[in-house]
Amino acid sequence: MTTLLVARHGETDWNREGRWQGWADPPLNDTGREQARRLAEELRSTDFDAVYSSDLRRALETAEILAAPHGAPVVADAGLREIDVGSWSGLTRAEIEERFPDGKRPDGETHEQHGARVRAAVIRIAGEHLGERILLVTHGGTIRSIHDVISDLPYHPVPNCHVLEVHFRDDRLTAPIG
Repeated sequence: MTTLLVARHGETDWNREGRWQGWADPPLNDTGREQARRLAEELRSTDFDAVYSSDLRRALETAEILAAPHGAPVVADAGLREIDVGSWSGLTRAEIEERFPDGKRPDGETHEQHGARVRAAVIRIAGEHLGERILLVTHGGTIRSIHDVISDLPYHPVPNCHVLEVHFRDDRLTAPIG
């Protein structure tokens, strides 16, 4: 069995302002860097065999902070990116409702496209590290896509710098038992 520790990146100013980020690349703010340092301390005694991150700056910066106490290199993987929200990028919910009253994005990825991309990336990474413990640093929407694969339960958004544990066994992603 492979264990995946899936962490959401630290806070950005856009998180704080309620702006959709998608593939935009805002950096962590001071709060986000402090969140990452606190999580790094929590994970200090947790061994992992590899660290992967979305290639977007907010996730990479978080991953580098988390990996530093372990001396582990961070592998950037575009498959772990957030959903591409296209024209919604940088907008608040109110701005989206004003500009796109039908609630539909004219561009970017669909949830199905994002889910397929994320699932393929996570299964590929897990398959390359059978029997190991891997840290993945990614985004809220990406974590939701992983959750949708492992559970029929309603999704509750994961706060910045929180971790979800996922198992890979028999070519399937599953939630831990118990």
